[in-house]
Amino acid sequence: MSSRVQIITEPVDISRSIFDLLGGEPGVRALVDRFYDLMDIEPDLKELRAAHGPSLDEARDKLFWFLCGYFGGPDHYIQRFGHPRLRARHLPFSIGIVERDQWVACMGRAMEDEGIEPALVERLLQSFFGVADWMRNREG
Repeated sequence: MSSRVQIITEPVDISRSIFDLLGGEPGVRALVDRFYDLMDIEPDLKELRAAHGPSLDEARDKLFWFLCGYFGGPDHYIQRFGHPRLRARHLPFSIGIVERDQWVACMGRAMEDEGIEPALVERLLQSFFGVADWMRNREG
């Protein structure tokens, strides 16, 4: 007899895009700004912050543009830069397990701080973890 672990999650409203559920461009911008603000002030995110260089301004804009399209809104990133090629664009940065975990933790805090529905936070964190893990380009 095998035992199974069943994860029970709350349903997420799928009648609207995630972009709309987050409040459109203002909501995505607020989420991205909170994400980078946390990264800049929280000591337990120092490795993640260090990976971004001295200024977060360009990263803020690029993540905002990317997430708008990723969440079902306007494709600002693709219009500016073409296909995201996420892994290729992140290869110059040293990304390991610590950076992956700090990125996901920071995004989770930002979503909670922005008052995003817990069921949506859970679903997005699952997705973000998969992408963040795929971005790793070194051990540790």
